[in-house]
Amino acid sequence: MSVGVIDRGLIYLDHAATTPMRPEAIEAMQPFLADVYANPSGSHRFARDARRAIDEARDAVAAVIGCKPGEVIFNGGGTEGDNTAIFGAVRRIQATGGAATAVCSAAEHHAVLHCVEHLAPRGAGIVVGTDDGGCIATDELADVVRRLAAEGTVPVVSVMAVNNEVGSITPLDEVARVVRAGASNAILHTDAVQAACWLDLAPLTASVDVLSLSSHKFGGPKGCGVMFQRAGVEIEPLIFGGGQERDRRSGTHNVAGIVATAAALLATAAERATESARIAELRSELVSGLLAIGGVSATVPADRSVPGIAHLCIEGIENEALLFLLDEAGLCASAASACASGAMEPSHVLAAMGVPRELARGALRLSLGHTTRRSDVTSAVGIVGAAVARLRSHTRA
Repeated sequence: MSVGVIDRGLIYLDHAATTPMRPEAIEAMQPFLADVYANPSGSHRFARDARRAIDEARDAVAAVIGCKPGEVIFNGGGTEGDNTAIFGAVRRIQATGGAATAVCSAAEHHAVLHCVEHLAPRGAGIVVGTDDGGCIATDELADVVRRLAAEGTVPVVSVMAVNNEVGSITPLDEVARVVRAGASNAILHTDAVQAACWLDLAPLTASVDVLSLSSHKFGGPKGCGVMFQRAGVEIEPLIFGGGQERDRRSGTHNVAGIVATAAALLATAAERATESARIAELRSELVSGLLAIGGVSATVPADRSVPGIAHLCIEGIENEALLFLLDEAGLCASAASACASGAMEPSHVLAAMGVPRELARGALRLSLGHTTRRSDVTSAVGIVGAAVARLRSHTRA
């Protein structure tokens, strides 16, 4: 196989890391890669064509996520959106003479967690615990928010809608009630990167002040994202320059990426109900087949997680060795998040959940998506079973 060519014989069960681009997205972006190449910030008619495409994409995204078009900001992806929401909110409050503290759970994506940890030595970041499913502990959150409010500090709370590693769904409406009850001036952000394929985004948007999406998680291109920022919520820009996106995110627009993002999101929303049912059935077959191996446990119950993520812990193996064997057999999987530069480190999510370190060493995430077929699931069960048996036989020897 030459470099850059995908082996179509691979079994791809790593959709939580990135999804194959949807045909609708590829088709939508093609004209803007070759023919409509003008800078949308220009004043001539060619530029206006590009700007019109962005406006139409903004309208489409707003309709899907349930907000006003003016509340949609196009950016470079989920990490940028998360960083902007946390640093931007804290900095804006501090710049106006107020005090702000960022708050998140110990199981957040590193794009959030590292921001809060970065602020912690300055007295402006607090990490709270989770329940056994990886969702933020609402009792502890309530205590923190009330304490900050009593001190005259604005809480900037970030809680992911769906955990990127184990797939658990956060009851965001409950989190919102806790935050609003504790501090009426709090700013609530959600990293909804893993939610777009499985959850209706409009109720999430209604619960929060800021929301982050990443295009490549729902069939769009990499390097593109969406941030919802509720009207009236003030956030310091992370990127300054030409004043694009109403001064909220400067930089020449990625027109092709923006148009493709809107097309992918529209297609995802249109198919969400049927795809969720289809994938839930496949995941059930996958998990059942893997549990039959023995010494395997599902990390989060199916009714608490999205259909697309199956996270398991396998006794008596090291996941680094397992992934090597799976890769050799043509199965694409992961041990945890794929957003840590490939580092095979102990899972901070499983640690927050209280999973014993010995068991966490055998963690495996298999994530399904719009290209997953039953044959992929059947093959994956056989490949994982054979790899586990091989590793255990070596251990016994």
